[in-house]
Amino acid sequence: MSLGSVESGLPVGGDPRAHALLLSRVREAALGGGTPPVRPRAVIGASWRRVRWTGLDPAGTGEVPALGVAELQRRRAGSALAPLLPMLRARLLPVAEAAGQVMVVVDPEGRVLWREGGAEVRRRADALGFVEGSAWDEASVGTNAIGTSLVIGTPVHVHAGEHYAESHQPWTCAAAPLHDPMTGRLLGAVDLSGPAQSVHASTIALVDAVARLAELELRQAVTQRVERLRTLAAPLLARLPGRALVVSADGCTAAATGITVPDRVVLPDGITAGTIWLPAFGRCTVEAVPGGWLLRVDEGGDGVAGRTALELDLSATPAQVRMTGPSGDWCHTLTLRHAEILLSLLLHPAGRSAAQLAQDLFGDPARTVTVRAEMSRLRRTLGPLLQHQPYRFGEDVRTELRLPPGELLPASGAPVVQQQRREREGGPS
Repeated sequence: MSLGSVESGLPVGGDPRAHALLLSRVREAALGGGTPPVRPRAVIGASWRRVRWTGLDPAGTGEVPALGVAELQRRRAGSALAPLLPMLRARLLPVAEAAGQVMVVVDPEGRVLWREGGAEVRRRADALGFVEGSAWDEASVGTNAIGTSLVIGTPVHVHAGEHYAESHQPWTCAAAPLHDPMTGRLLGAVDLSGPAQSVHASTIALVDAVARLAELELRQAVTQRVERLRTLAAPLLARLPGRALVVSADGCTAAATGITVPDRVVLPDGITAGTIWLPAFGRCTVEAVPGGWLLRVDEGGDGVAGRTALELDLSATPAQVRMTGPSGDWCHTLTLRHAEILLSLLLHPAGRSAAQLAQDLFGDPARTVTVRAEMSRLRRTLGPLLQHQPYRFGEDVRTELRLPPGELLPASGAPVVQQQRREREGGPS
């Protein structure tokens, strides 16, 4: 007989105490190797498996020291979420205080940058070690809304016995990740947490809606920065010969001359002034301008002449692609979806059609529209190194795959990743 699955959060009209007791029984059986009365939610079961892989003890989670004052202030000052605090406070703090919860904002590593709420719930959070500067990622404290949402990239509600750590059972939390709307880079997460009795079915929807509103504010700020940069770029480029473009610090194109460019150019991580190599343009000279970069394309070379080595590093967190081209090196942090796509292409050097990639990524060969959109974005990143019909690496590209010692892309549910996990574990394909 197949088990049913426990419902997300508190069922409408349900008894909070009875539901928390059920979740506790599910957790105790699942983590103890027994048969739970019902299955945990898929997102919770997957998180428990990831945390088990780390060896974390559910009875006593690891002691990760909180950040010192100086490091906490440094991270706050450098966080792209700092300008969003007034909006987050206005939208979430009244709700948190009314419900007896805290509003928490964390960085991409799960470090608590800001924590605000009523005095009583803050005292209870202090006793749990849930303080500013503390680590709230899965590897440090186990399954929780903050850490789990950072891993899977979607909003999560974790209630009572769904927490991995025994000490977190009396709590409920709902978190949503925040991404840079232009680059897709993970910026952190926003969360509402409090005693289990403060649970409400609408909390996760509220947190998700506010997170999306925050990302919209970030997008509008980018647009304003590019407009300001455009007033500088136009007269600057008018005086230059050859091909050149001016981009913002995150690669958004402000203006160009002698060259057709996308709305955004993917820049290498840690770009500095000097000579760099970009897959789309070849060798470029980089100069700093107020608010961005001037890129002058070297007229003597292109982006693909000669042998190029590409390494897909899935042992890094997040995954990265590194390339060594005829004129230099290039490194870029990947989204989870692009890491999955590149893994599939490395495993199938002859190439994959859109339908085959849809099967690899979603288990559904009909989702070709989504695949083509993702491949269009990825080809803007890698330029002519990626070919199409079928999608594949160019003949002059030498590829290498670096795998992690632990679980492969733990946040991924793509069939191609699941297949590789089974093969690495020696299980049936």
